[in-house]
Amino acid sequence: MADNKKPTDIEKDDDFKYILRLSGNDIDGEKPAFVALTDLNGIGIRISEILIERLGYPRDKAIGHMSDEDVEKLEDLLESLEETIPQWLLNRRKDWESGEDLHLFGIELEQTNKDDINRMRMTRCYKGVRHDTGQKVRGQRTRSNGRKGLTLGVSKKRG
Repeated sequence: MADNKKPTDIEKDDDFKYILRLSGNDIDGEKPAFVALTDLNGIGIRISEILIERLGYPRDKAIGHMSDEDVEKLEDLLESLEETIPQWLLNRRKDWESGEDLHLFGIELEQTNKDDINRMRMTRCYKGVRHDTGQKVRGQRTRSNGRKGLTLGVSKKRG
């Protein structure tokens, strides 16, 4: 009966890292490696699995067991992500400023999204105006869905 371990029961040695620092973000060391990498914005499950496979680390092993050398290799893989993953998996292809295919993650992704929205607002394009007024941007209905604030509905007269 001792073989029935829960996934949360992790054998921790002296080198176990409860929090792993990657690209300026804290990652929970108790999570499996392929799940833990998805805590970085811009890194999904597919990219996470590709990185773990290239690193040669067991995907189901807790990321807190990763040695310092493996963490450095993972940092290098994250730096050269454009060459590591297929082009169709990149999140910013043909960047409008540089024309390059990029994959952004973390703070860089958030900052680029803010810059793009601000550029659309400044040029007063349709999407920029919708962002400015807080309305739906991608063609969704606004008549019956996505209402914020006051509750709208049918009010009955009391007689």
